[in-house]
Amino acid sequence: MIDSATLKSYVQDGAIALRGVVPLNWIERLREGVQQNLQSPGPYAKRYTPEGNPGMFFGDYCNWQRIDAYRAFFFDSPIKHLAAQLMGSPKVNLYHEHVLVKEPGTREKTPWHHDQPYYPIDGENIISFWIPLDPVEKATCPEYIAGSHRWGRWFTPARFADLKAHATAQDSRFEPPPDFEAERALHQILQWELAVGDCIAFHGLTVHGAPENTSSHRRRAFSARFTGADARFVLRSGFMSPPPPQSDGPAEGAPLDSPVFPVLLPA
Repeated sequence: MIDSATLKSYVQDGAIALRGVVPLNWIERLREGVQQNLQSPGPYAKRYTPEGNPGMFFGDYCNWQRIDAYRAFFFDSPIKHLAAQLMGSPKVNLYHEHVLVKEPGTREKTPWHHDQPYYPIDGENIISFWIPLDPVEKATCPEYIAGSHRWGRWFTPARFADLKAHATAQDSRFEPPPDFEAERALHQILQWELAVGDCIAFHGLTVHGAPENTSSHRRRAFSARFTGADARFVLRSGFMSPPPPQSDGPAEGAPLDSPVFPVLLPA
């Protein structure tokens, strides 16, 4: 259960560290799933590290239907109940998973962004859990700008590979993102040291990024993403990530309930 102080911090800051909430048996299952994912990447897999550079920054998503460990985590682990409490929504849908691996010596950073403008989703009830599968030193932990989910601002999505904005992505709320790195002193930036079993919960509009992995160990992370009762499926013009489903998805303007975004906890 989430206590009132933790819930208040999440509502205020848009990102919190939760300690020891992911049972270690599930961590081991997710490690097995990530290894399968690395050996057999999905259609959206991306290697962000250029050939010849040290380390490797690997990303992939939307593989829960083919990787049993991922599917079992969504349906059988306690994580969906944490999502319900933090969103304040008794109903919880599976949105997707996103795997991010930075091997030791990886120089590539994850650029500052927030997630929801990439998604075909409107609504307040959207949450991610960034679950490390290895111990994470504070220097290699993702960073979050406290309170940025309450700014009422939507920043134009940009590609991680080259930081170029997707010019065809259109929404009346979109605006060019500021240079958050240059603005660091203007914001409260949240960052933590994490043990295996800890995770970070954050809102879909919380601005965040991540440093390179200068440590001597791997930084494997499994992000589990959920939506709640007020989430609605939308189709923005241009690029969306992940791409909207071509079949078995919801109708535009409807709740996400569908085979692609199954209901994990009913209202």
